[in-house]
Amino acid sequence: MQDMTKGPVSGHVVRLASFIAVSTAFQTLYFLADLYFVGRLGKEAVAGVSLAGTVMFLVLALTQSLGVGATTLVAQALGRKDRDHAELSFNQSLILSNITGLIFGVVFFALRNAYCERLAADAATAAQGELYLNWFIPALFLQFPMVAMGAALRGMGDMKIPTLIQIGTLIINIVLAPTLMFGWISGHPLGVAGTAIASLVAVLAGCVSLTFYFRRAASPLKFRNDQWDPQPKLWFDMLKIGVPAGGEFLLMSVYVMLVYDIIRPFGAAAQAGFGIGARVMQSLFLPTVAIAFATGPVVGQNFGARQGERVRGAFRAGAAMSSIVMLILTVLCHIAPDALVRLFNSDPEVVAYGAEYLRVISWNFLFSGLVFVSSSVFQGMGNTLPSLATSALRLLLFAVPAYLMSLRPGFQLVHVWQLGVVAVAIQFVVNMALLQREFKRRLDFAPVEAVPA
Repeated sequence: MQDMTKGPVSGHVVRLASFIAVSTAFQTLYFLADLYFVGRLGKEAVAGVSLAGTVMFLVLALTQSLGVGATTLVAQALGRKDRDHAELSFNQSLILSNITGLIFGVVFFALRNAYCERLAADAATAAQGELYLNWFIPALFLQFPMVAMGAALRGMGDMKIPTLIQIGTLIINIVLAPTLMFGWISGHPLGVAGTAIASLVAVLAGCVSLTFYFRRAASPLKFRNDQWDPQPKLWFDMLKIGVPAGGEFLLMSVYVMLVYDIIRPFGAAAQAGFGIGARVMQSLFLPTVAIAFATGPVVGQNFGARQGERVRGAFRAGAAMSSIVMLILTVLCHIAPDALVRLFNSDPEVVAYGAEYLRVISWNFLFSGLVFVSSSVFQGMGNTLPSLATSALRLLLFAVPAYLMSLRPGFQLVHVWQLGVVAVAIQFVVNMALLQREFKRRLDFAPVEAVPA
């Protein structure tokens, strides 16, 4: 456990971000390797897996709703030196996460075929998506307990061993995915189902490893059976912080499904190009996501300790690091967008669609990075409604005009990407204004009288 209420704030952000960045580097490697091998199966496989992968945004919405609240409550409790409440928050988040994950898994498994058939460009793409989801949905269920454990560890500032565990699971995934897809050992290629099975095995290994990590004698927070009875008040406190943050990811999933629906008339090549471009963009974003994830716990502990200037310092540090990363990635996507897409599929039509997406959408990378960091600051302070409001504004500014444009003669996909850039820029401006207002309202702490020894 790390006390982040003392010492240089920027140092704490860098330290946490470094551990998270290592794991996200391996996550990036997995994303790209998985996309590379799926690309060898054809554009229908790429489009089907990309379509099924959008379900991840829904899972992120649910797990963020649970994980963000847990991280914030654990971090703030530790900032107040209240370890008992931190442990109670962890155990309650674990129970709530398991219940939510079970409901999600049952419901979405029943709806998987209808989902793919509704959004796929053709029957072949839908079939590939269904094969993938048959195994991927159980893997998504296991994300719920794993996220609950990871959220508590972030709140504690404990990232070293969890990072090694995550790296191990990603290595398992990277090795198993092509082995199962192409049947290198068994002689029975499983296609897209193979990569989903690899994900299931890897996530299961991660859950088991984290469970043993919490069960070690030196763990500051432990599993407590007597704390597993539902406590609605604590759930409410957790969800009050987490649901708006999860709502942001839910809006992202709505955004992605809207795009798939709008571009469906352009065929499987357009969906594959967008799918590859979006996957590459997600991979490129992982460093700034690591910075944002590191900023939240630092803010949480210092907010709990009523140290307002350190909260501001954490935001400044995270924003500076994110800006540098995103500017570099913007240049990369303007210099070599075709090469980035061609790594995963050589179909000229797919490459053209994917490269155009990356070239245009990269104009909002800087804004997106700063939105990520500011959202984590809102989370650390325990008020995530402003972030949800700006995400809803972005979706509104995008969805209605995009559908109207798609009905006009001469409509091109580049119009959708340009509209997305404008919507993110407006979201950024509003987000920064709300953050400054939050700083003025909540960081002017009254002096705390010293408690007699």
